[in-house]
Amino acid sequence: MRGDIHDPDLNRLSVTVGEVRTSPDLKVATAYVLPLGGKGQDEIIGLLARNKSELRRIIGKKLELKYAPDLRFRLDETFDQMDETRRLFSQDEVRRDLEE
Repeated sequence: MRGDIHDPDLNRLSVTVGEVRTSPDLKVATAYVLPLGGKGQDEIIGLLARNKSELRRIIGKKLELKYAPDLRFRLDETFDQMDETRRLFSQDEVRRDLEE
């Protein structure tokens, strides 16, 4: 979709979509996103929300949907959680407990 959005602020960022969860009725899609390299986290949600209508239109057209879901955006914290899990497993006390 790069280049389809007419917002220069959003076009200058590369966004990773880690996961999209839909509501059971498929009316809402929540995208968990992270700017490539982690820079711009403070602004990415606002930029995506500001362009939500255009993104819905593009997604509906590309996927040939009769109705595109309402889009919501959240920061993807999966990578932070994985880093924290690795940190916990690297602690001497935890490794000792796991070895026993």
